[in-house]
Amino acid sequence: MNEQTVRKTYKYKLKPTPEQERAMAFVLRHCRELYNAALQERKEAWQRCGVSITVAQQSTQLPAIKEVRPEYRDINAQVLQDVLMRLDRAFQRFFARVKAGETPGYPRFQGVNRYSSFTYKQVGEHGGARLDNGFLVLSKIGRLAVRWSRTLEGTPKTVNISREVDGWYVCVSCADVPIQLSPTTGRETGIDLGLEAFATLSDGTRIVNPGWYRTAARALKTAQRRVSRRKKGSNRRRKAVALLAKSHQKVRRQRQDFHHKTALALVRENDTVYHEDLQVRNMVRNHHLAKSISDAGWSAFLGILSFKAACAGRRVIVVNPAFTSQTCSGCGIMVQKGLSVRWHSCPECGTSLHRDHNAAKNIEWAGQALRGGVAVAAS
Repeated sequence: MNEQTVRKTYKYKLKPTPEQERAMAFVLRHCRELYNAALQERKEAWQRCGVSITVAQQSTQLPAIKEVRPEYRDINAQVLQDVLMRLDRAFQRFFARVKAGETPGYPRFQGVNRYSSFTYKQVGEHGGARLDNGFLVLSKIGRLAVRWSRTLEGTPKTVNISREVDGWYVCVSCADVPIQLSPTTGRETGIDLGLEAFATLSDGTRIVNPGWYRTAARALKTAQRRVSRRKKGSNRRRKAVALLAKSHQKVRRQRQDFHHKTALALVRENDTVYHEDLQVRNMVRNHHLAKSISDAGWSAFLGILSFKAACAGRRVIVVNPAFTSQTCSGCGIMVQKGLSVRWHSCPECGTSLHRDHNAAKNIEWAGQALRGGVAVAAS
């Protein structure tokens, strides 16, 4: 029997020397320049001649670019190729949105603060990056020390170097990472994601919504005001921008840590987890709730939950969210109620419970019905 594996990305903090930091900043700066130049070429070719330029055509120009701009010889060829592939993926998503009738969002030119990473597409002796005795060796940059916070498993395939406000990081994407099957518990649960509580389980358990962004709003407001009062181009403004970025980074990491711990607890306690197929992109159009929905980060959480379930051999099943809050979990009749009504009271069978608890029960039964299990509401 073949061992089950997954693709997994490991993120580590780099400990570069000042010279290596300058080398990575050099690569990043020229990758952004190449991206913008390639975008400009595609845009003008279409506007002036009605011609679409492919990624293959632009890749064949790289040797000529190195002749005209010798500094590009100091950047690994795989890194430059990935820049053009990144632009091509942006155009593919653009055309897909046009075809689907959505707001297209034409690929945009990247400013200094918007382009923050570059990628080596191959790892190993014949690639631009390799691992050697606990060090990361990057072509044209050198041998970098890494803070190995956890064991690297599987076969490294790609290496992504990114710059964040607190330093440089490496993301190593590994294939054939063996999954670690968790012992079965015989339990299942449905979860209803919300704002009053981050999630409500079908057994009535409510997971508190930390509201990280709301909690940090005052500090973020102060940091933003400090930036706006500094003179543009000054060192004081640069320092204020860095402090603001660190404040946002802290909120983002707090939210991510909460998502990982909550998802791990659900996966450990349940063999199967059912959740709604939420269309978050449509839900944030409600300007009264958009900030709270974004702060909760439902999409990110569900992605983490699905991946942790795959790594543990668990199941995550998505169900249709239609009428899960309106349907009575006791008898199945429709009980209409507005969003402000937080309690479900059925006039038919007398079922009385919180509307999120009611929805979580309906989500669990709907998921069981999809699997061919018991889907009849219990009285």
